[in-house]
Amino acid sequence: MRVIFMGTPDFSVGTLEEIIKAGHEVVLVVSQPDKAVGRSKALKYTPVKECAIAHGIEVYQPERVRDSACIEYLKSFHADIMIVVAFGQIIPKAVLDMPKYGCVNVHASLLPKYRGAAPIQWAVINGDPYTGVSTQRMDEGVDTGDIILEEKVEIRPDETGGSLFDRLAEVGAELCVKTIEAIENGTAVYTPQDNSKATHTAKIHKELGSIDWTKSAKEIECLIRGLNPWPSAYTRLDGKTLKIWRANVLPDEKKAAPGCIIKAEKGSFLVQTGDGVLELLEVQLEGKKRMTTDAFLNGYTVEEGTYFTRG
Repeated sequence: MRVIFMGTPDFSVGTLEEIIKAGHEVVLVVSQPDKAVGRSKALKYTPVKECAIAHGIEVYQPERVRDSACIEYLKSFHADIMIVVAFGQIIPKAVLDMPKYGCVNVHASLLPKYRGAAPIQWAVINGDPYTGVSTQRMDEGVDTGDIILEEKVEIRPDETGGSLFDRLAEVGAELCVKTIEAIENGTAVYTPQDNSKATHTAKIHKELGSIDWTKSAKEIECLIRGLNPWPSAYTRLDGKTLKIWRANVLPDEKKAAPGCIIKAEKGSFLVQTGDGVLELLEVQLEGKKRMTTDAFLNGYTVEEGTYFTRG
């Protein structure tokens, strides 16, 4: 098939690679405009753009995909299908209706659950036992199109947002190729979503990582994993930000008020929550490197009975 691929971040790269590997002709890659980074404000290519260049594929980076000039340019490629993976812009109807087989989206959840942004992190934050990837025939709504294929993925007890991101990217890449094959040979089945079961997720912001110690130890531990590696879960200790990267839930009975450090010695760093105790395993103090709590307590004195506060 003649494919126009639309995507921007790391999550999209594996799918583009698999489409190329499967022998389809990727005639154009569309990605978000490059962004200025660092003090020098040098423009940084998107991961998808870097991949496309490596394969000698033309890259197009419109500010607004709904602009008439963009629509006309896309039309000139006479694509059979468009594949959209974390592109970052709403696709207008004029583009959705353009290819012979329409536009297919790869979404990192089992739709209709977790429509919208950051479905991977929210699945971990919410403590879900499983999630997955869906391919859908796009319509004018946000993740509301008919489902073509889905694959369920178990969320491991130690899963982080980062590790699940990597796993679902691989699953999504393979599922996309299977979807293209099913569409091409006429075996694809299009199943309307049950809108009554739809849930929506919001973008992840740094402020979400501020730990509320009145919540249960389990909820906090899920937040820590879900926001690892970005933006991270954090608290305040002696006026400084302390990021918490790994923790363990202990079913201890309530001994103190939420946020109280009930034990701080080598081999044991325990914090009271609203329900249960959280054992801290890996932390990072403002301006320092990530380290185990044993290493942290070797160089930093934490008095038992003091409190973590919200950032």
